[in-house]
Formats: sequence, structure tokens, C-alpha cells
Amino acid sequence: MQKTNRNILFNGVKYLAIALPLMFAGPIIIYSSFKNQNHPLYYAVLGLGILCCITSMFLFFRGIQTIMKSLFGK
Repeated sequence: MQKTNRNILFNGVKYLAIALPLMFAGPIIIYSSFKNQNHPLYYAVLGLGILCCITSMFLFFRGIQTIMKSLFGK
């Protein structure tokens, strides 16, 4: 039976901890940009919200992948 690599597990949890606030911030920023469509920075704020959402999905996937690697090995 293989032991869990705690260092890799901790890295996976760090990825998930960073992804969690971005999961909430991204939709809030997108909603805020859609409420202010006449503002000159509309596209910049919308792009920032989309970037937050994409980053949170990537970090969540990476965190789950890292945790699985620490539990089951390569």
C-alpha cells in the first residue's frame, strides 16, 4: 500500500484555496460589467471577469489533478 505524499497533497489544496475565491469573484465581476454596459471600461471589466472564471476553472482542475496524484501516485 502506497502512502499519501503530503507535500503534493498540500500543493493541491493550495490550488483549490486559490480557485475558490475566483469562482465567486468571476461571476460577480461579469454581472457588474453587464449592469454598466454604457461605461467606457465595460470591455476591460468583462475581460477581467472572464479571465477570473477561466483561471478558477484551470486552478480547480489542476488542484484536483494534483490531489489525485498525491493519493494514487503517477
